[in-house]
Amino acid sequence: MKNYINIKTGLWLVILAVIPTIADAQSQPLSLKQAIEQAKSHNRDLRIDSLNISKSRQQTEITKGLLLPSIGLTGQFQRYFQRPVFFGLNSSSSSEGVGYGRIGGSEVTGAQVTLAQPLYNAGAKYEIQRRKLLEKQSRLSYQEREVDVVAQVKQNYVQFLVLQERLKLQKESISRNKKALADSRSLLAQGRALRVDTLRAYTLVKNLEPDVLRLTYALQISQQQLSILVGNDAETELVLSDSLQFNATDSIPTETGTLRSSLSHRPDFQILTLNKEINDKEIDLYKSARLPVVSFVSQYQIQTQTNKFRYDQAGWPPVFYAGIQFSIPLFSGMQNVNKIALGKIERQQSDLIFNNAQEQLKTEVKQVIASLYEASERIKTQANVSETAELSYSITKYRYEKGVASRLELTDAELALTTAKSNYLEAVFDYLSAKIELDRTMGIVND
Repeated sequence: MKNYINIKTGLWLVILAVIPTIADAQSQPLSLKQAIEQAKSHNRDLRIDSLNISKSRQQTEITKGLLLPSIGLTGQFQRYFQRPVFFGLNSSSSSEGVGYGRIGGSEVTGAQVTLAQPLYNAGAKYEIQRRKLLEKQSRLSYQEREVDVVAQVKQNYVQFLVLQERLKLQKESISRNKKALADSRSLLAQGRALRVDTLRAYTLVKNLEPDVLRLTYALQISQQQLSILVGNDAETELVLSDSLQFNATDSIPTETGTLRSSLSHRPDFQILTLNKEINDKEIDLYKSARLPVVSFVSQYQIQTQTNKFRYDQAGWPPVFYAGIQFSIPLFSGMQNVNKIALGKIERQQSDLIFNNAQEQLKTEVKQVIASLYEASERIKTQANVSETAELSYSITKYRYEKGVASRLELTDAELALTTAKSNYLEAVFDYLSAKIELDRTMGIVND
């Protein structure tokens, strides 16, 4: 029995020793730079878009085959139960009926090797050029998705840090109010305070507790979103190693410079420019359908006929030829004309889409720069307000402890302190969010 107890105790000790190791293995420290690099490598949306690049590259290789030779080997075997009929045999010119005869073997066997090499095919050339542009477009689409994913990672990372600070701030507020509640109860027991002060302090504490639960759930959801963005499982626990930072010396770019940088670096605008080239190549492709196609063709063939499968006594005469084959389209039901007209319409549409996107970008840039200015000024103001509120709370608390200030004054000072710190956090979050949006607007994927 003692041995059983010792074994059981040993197993519990092993389990207790392993549990912290498992918990540590499930948590992952993560900086913002690491999060961005991990998302670039393991984000599922980016991996899907990378496969689109491979698909587009493979389509280009398939199209290149239009200019390469094609070689084919074919063979056939027929068994005639009644041999083929040839008319005009054993008949006189005065006879109204046409005579016929059955010639050939019952088994016919043959094989051919055929070669076809395109010599001139304008349509294939333009199609290859179009496919290369589409391949470039797929790479730009990947870069566009990469910019969006990096912006999402930054935004989620900052949101996670802000939620942690807000939860910490809320717990500090609850701690201060619980202390105030304990003081009120003590003073009420001594007959030095009113019962309404105790009830007010109790109500404040209970009103703050649901916010802790709400922020806790928000943190869990934000962590899961960040884990999915960087390519981890949703259950992976992340420990963020960076902290919120605001550099008052950061310079805010001008609208003109931001607009110029966005037009030259944003992948979606490069895609819109590339669409014009693709439309031009499609028009050339439609026009090339009017041109002739010239190919070199050659065939080597052997065949034989026999009866009762006597191939050992059959002859195998070869046939070989080579020549030039051409095809000239004469009339296609006005399809080429209509396709060319359609291509020109699509080209005009691409111009209008690009111009419209440019005008929308001006508004987007102006809004982002305005948000940066507004959030920067709000941070400076809220920093001063937070310092003032903290000093005011300290003075009011001292006066309350000396019996000079009332409980209501202390409660108001605590609420003003919590509100000021919360507003400062909100201003920092808005500023960092505006910087992230500025990076996305300019097509920047750095951290």
